[in-house]
This record gives sequence, structure tokens and C-alpha cells, in this order.
Amino acid sequence: MKESDNEQYYKRGTLAVLGVLRDIERDGTPIMVSHARGQFISHILSVDKELLVIDYGSNDYDNQVTLEMRSLAITAEMKGAKVEFNLEQLHETHFGGLPAFSTPLPSELLQIQRREYFRISAPLDPIFYCHASWPEGGKARFRLQDISLGGIGVLVEGDMPENLVCGDLWRGMRLDMGEYGELQVDGQLLHVGTRTTVSSKNETVSTPRLSFSFTSLSAAQERQLQQIIFSLERVAREKAMRFR
Repeated sequence: MKESDNEQYYKRGTLAVLGVLRDIERDGTPIMVSHARGQFISHILSVDKELLVIDYGSNDYDNQVTLEMRSLAITAEMKGAKVEFNLEQLHETHFGGLPAFSTPLPSELLQIQRREYFRISAPLDPIFYCHASWPEGGKARFRLQDISLGGIGVLVEGDMPENLVCGDLWRGMRLDMGEYGELQVDGQLLHVGTRTTVSSKNETVSTPRLSFSFTSLSAAQERQLQQIIFSLERVAREKAMRFR
């Protein structure tokens, strides 16, 4: 968006900024910390009127590089909105006896309400798969039914546990999209439903369907996924033109 278009989405002043960051902290929403030499996913550990404390990343080298940076961008996806703000520098501190980053509260941030994500159906040939693990243990393979930048819908192959809980986090889901490559994501289960179709024998076939939202995508993953969606859209459009 142009700067003028963004103006309506700015939160400025201590109380407005603090309110948004406290929501991110309370919900445990992942944040993406990006700078000129890399990026990593972290969480807000603490925030008050004076100080913002961010968890260290999992890689010691990345943490040391981050301390050298003088310009950082922070992004988070929360409740259908994207939050963005910039920081000049992070400093080393400790939180709960463990190393962490600290920085003064930003003076402003962007909170942009997302529109409905464009969702496209996955192809039937070749079939795209989602490999995951059931919350109670055991491997699962789903057929990818549709995909968007916000999440996926999958069809369950075989038996499904009865105690699935909406809101649960599913980590390390692997999306196998054939020639388009693979993507490993974390998802939150939004809905357990059923897809009903009619077979060639005029019989009603019901297949369990699960809907997931992505809890976080890196900038690279989002770009990759957007390219896949664009490609699938183009293929679907070309196929539709051939059958007109």
C-alpha cells in the first residue's frame, strides 16, 4: 500500500501501541523478526510503557547478528489482522533467567485488517498431500482440497480420531505439492466437518474435512505459497478456456 493508504491503519501513542502489543503477548502470537541479514520467529515475552522484551531465537549466531543490526522489521498475524512495526536496535537482556532482547516501545505501528483470503482448489491430478501427526500420536496423510495464504482445507484418508479439538495447534505439517515443492507449516485446527459427494453409482459419499489456519508464515514461505496459488489459478483458467 501507498503511505497515504496506510495512514488510517496507524496506531500512534503509548496507550494505542501498548494495547496491540499486549494482545500479541497475551495470545502467544508468533512474531517475525527481520533484518538485512536474516529473519527468525520469536515471541513477545513482556511489554510495558517503557520496554518491549522479545525472546531470543533458536540459533546463537542469528541472535548475535541481530544485536548488530540498526534497523529491524517486526510482523505478526493476529485475529485476521497483520501488525507491522520497525525497531532501531535490540539490546541484550535477561528474562526469567534466560537471554532475551529488549528495546524501547515503538512510537507507532500498523494494524491492517485482512480481507478474505483468496482460496483456490488443489488439483485432482496430481494429488497434493498434507502429512501431519495426530495430536494423540500416529502419522496422518490428508488430501489437500484447497489452499490460501491464510490456511488449508484437507480431506481425511482412513479413520479419524473422535477427540479432535478445534483451536489445537498442529506443528510441522508438511505440504507436498508435487512439482511446486514442499512447505512445512504450523497450523491451528479451525473446523471439523464433512464433504459430501455423489459417486458414479449415485451413492452419497461423506469424507471428513479439516480446516486449518496458518499460525505463521515466513516472508519466503508466503512468497512461495503466493507463487503456487498464482500458478494453480493460471492452470485452472487455461483449462476452463479450453472447455468453453
